[in-house]
Amino acid sequence: MKKVNYTAEIEELQPGELNLIEQTLIDRAKAVSKHAYAPYSNFYVGAALLLANGEILQSSNQENVSFPAGTCAERLLLGYAGANFPDQAPEMIAIVAHRGGDERWAGVAPCGICRQNINEVENRFSKPITLLILCANGNVIRIHGISNLLPLKFDDLNT
Repeated sequence: MKKVNYTAEIEELQPGELNLIEQTLIDRAKAVSKHAYAPYSNFYVGAALLLANGEILQSSNQENVSFPAGTCAERLLLGYAGANFPDQAPEMIAIVAHRGGDERWAGVAPCGICRQNINEVENRFSKPITLLILCANGNVIRIHGISNLLPLKFDDLNT
């Protein structure tokens, strides 16, 4: 038996340590989370995406009574970017979440499907995407590339 260890590089930043674009993405994700359609889970997620051309897009989760037919904010956002800005590489995505009626933010990370979707976009553009995840304590987790969250990703059918 061979034991293999994987390590992840994850940074935790206090709000004052964010640069202007990072703070803007977090703020945009917070704002759009209020437009989530989440009558079943009551869990509101917002995401904001920086493209290589400087454009910032945003989206929120959209649920459906036929679970799991709803769409996560991250996947909805990356799909929109791919369809409408096919030549612009996503550079950074901010993700925030909260329970409906609760002013406190909840710390969440992308679900497995979203992680795989982020991986696909990174492969498409041959470029890692930086993830910013708002924590419940107000700090922000910064992760450079999905490999730090998904070390055994489904990547290439030929390897």
